[in-house]
Amino acid sequence: MNGTLEAGTAALAPTRAHARHVASDADCDAFVRDIYEQYGPLLVRYAARLLDGDWHRAEDILQETAARAWKHARFLSTRGEHIRPWLFTVARNLVIDHHRARAVRPLDLMAVEDLDASWDGTESTITSHAVREALRELKEQHRTVIRLMYSLECSVAQAAEHLGIPPGTVKSRAFYAVRALRKSLEKQGVLGV
Repeated sequence: MNGTLEAGTAALAPTRAHARHVASDADCDAFVRDIYEQYGPLLVRYAARLLDGDWHRAEDILQETAARAWKHARFLSTRGEHIRPWLFTVARNLVIDHHRARAVRPLDLMAVEDLDASWDGTESTITSHAVREALRELKEQHRTVIRLMYSLECSVAQAAEHLGIPPGTVKSRAFYAVRALRKSLEKQGVLGV
């Protein structure tokens, strides 16, 4: 299989993006686009092999490799034929970092006996329906802040940047949104007074 990959990559010699000097952000973007086109599938297969077939994590490795290539685009674009080994080295190092992180923080598994076998999906369905109804009663500003901060788990700074408002305004809207949501849920009888 390795011979097949090598034979298949011979046609993927460095192109115009590797030969020119990267001067602007647009050139950096084109450079990264060329990297995705030429080396993307190869890097994903390589990373997946090192990750014991975890294709989703391999795609994350490809994205991080491309991000690092973008950061170093001005240097790499002048390197021509040396970009392929650089990309594969970065991908390998990212996989090694992933394995080291997993060794330090192994996945905690819970014994089946410890799971709550009496969980009732009906109650959670009714609760989520009540929350959706309560959210519809809120002002659009409040719904947006709740969606950003609690559903998408954005920080105050990220929400402020997304909305184009100061962080203090985001905090204030979040406070009043949660308070209004609580009142609506109490009115529906979901929360006790």
